[in-house]
Amino acid sequence: MKITKEQVEHVAKLARLNLTEEEKISFTKDMEAIISFADQINDLDIDDVKPTDHVIPINNVFRPDVVVPPMDRELLLSNAPSQENGCFSVPKIVE
Repeated sequence: MKITKEQVEHVAKLARLNLTEEEKISFTKDMEAIISFADQINDLDIDDVKPTDHVIPINNVFRPDVVVPPMDRELLLSNAPSQENGCFSVPKIVE
């Protein structure tokens, strides 16, 4: 697909970019190369490929969800600098 300098100027205007003439020429060539590379995807035969298939197998990376008894409250609060009514006590920071 051919990209024109006017199209680059339009995109630059939408992005609120001030481009020099050299940058406009450079971006025109770059955008044309990017779009021609992306057009190669249209030449691929993907009729037999399911949309959810992956190149590599994907497995669940999370640990198994196992029910365990909770930790002892007194043990958890033993290192707290301040506690009140069985909970951590922190200084008030909002008035």
